[in-house]
Amino acid sequence: MSRLELEIAWRYLRSRGGSRLFSFISVIAIGGVLVGVSALIVINGVMTGMQTDLRDKILVGSPDLRVLTFGDDLKMPDWQSTLAKVLKQPGIVAAAPFVLTQGLASAGHDYPEGVFVEGIEPATTGVPQVTTIRQTAKQGDFRFASEDGTGHGAVIGQKLAERLDLNLGDRLTLISPAGMKFNAAVGAIVPRVYTFEVTGIFETGMYEYDNSYIYISLDVAREYAGLGSAVTGIEARTTSRYEANAIGQKVVAVLGYPYRVVDWQELNSGLFHALKLEKLAMGLILLLIVIVAAFNIVSTLTMVVTDKTREIGILKAMGLRSRAVLRIFLMQGLVIGVVGTGLGLILGVSVGIAIDRGKLIALDPGVYFIDHLPVSIQPLDVLWIVLASVVIATLATLYPSLQAAGLYPVEAIRHE
Repeated sequence: MSRLELEIAWRYLRSRGGSRLFSFISVIAIGGVLVGVSALIVINGVMTGMQTDLRDKILVGSPDLRVLTFGDDLKMPDWQSTLAKVLKQPGIVAAAPFVLTQGLASAGHDYPEGVFVEGIEPATTGVPQVTTIRQTAKQGDFRFASEDGTGHGAVIGQKLAERLDLNLGDRLTLISPAGMKFNAAVGAIVPRVYTFEVTGIFETGMYEYDNSYIYISLDVAREYAGLGSAVTGIEARTTSRYEANAIGQKVVAVLGYPYRVVDWQELNSGLFHALKLEKLAMGLILLLIVIVAAFNIVSTLTMVVTDKTREIGILKAMGLRSRAVLRIFLMQGLVIGVVGTGLGLILGVSVGIAIDRGKLIALDPGVYFIDHLPVSIQPLDVLWIVLASVVIATLATLYPSLQAAGLYPVEAIRHE
């Protein structure tokens, strides 16, 4: 573009009085792009933050891979040899056996609470760190060392401890559903009751874990679940969470039937698919704001073309080419798009950072699994939003620009 074309484009954008940088209609057009871009950045950051935060919280107690078996018993008797094979597979960083079952917990109340009971190896030197659950101990630790020396220690979630009014050293009763049989002497089913000492309280920030999980020693858990020397399965940590599925397929190929592998995405597939779909839907809906802003640019430049018809005719009569007129109005639309996008970028990123760091929007953890609205602004997502906004704004200028370039000088000069 020549200097003359730039000056004309700038003059058409400015207010007639010269007291403001942009005319009122240009400000409205810029504002539409600003709102659309900032809303897209914030909402996209919220959806990404929800996915990231939930994934991190879920993986506190959920491993990258779980090696399980088919069958009615759902147990793994020869787990030692299976563990050795899993550890030899490329991409496996750490692996350990685990027991997962359910039960009823009571602290001397008239009503029991349904809980998940998971058995893991006590926290000692050399124990594989498959998950980070041992690092979430708020009080006590994961050694499961009870005062009576039997190893009947239990580490419970913070929410569960509050609900049952339990503290370190208190007694906890667990009723196991495994192995319950009808007793003819009493004429009823007699449950298996175990007494544990609360040796730790953990807090992950994930409501499901903090409210429903109890961790006990692996050996005690096998007895509690009635598994004998077997375990539920083997949990493993991989070199990368995003390669867990591919690594799991290789593990299955080596182990063969009756083994199966479930990765962290499959364990929580319903939740993550719902979040992805919601993110896509929200992005498409908010993209309509940018498209509406683009129509605003079309109407703004059309008004400018109508208002400046005589001036355009005079300029063309003086020798200004149609291509130059086209570039003048394209530049106006581009300036509106770039300025609106730039301001929307600044506003959207600033609002997103403020919401995330200040934890401005509180959530009910019982419903949303997290206590505040997280915002994670990814550079690649922002780049796509910025590019899409500028491209849409540029395309919106084509019709009025072609309209202005197609004016005949004589008819334009006679226009009133």
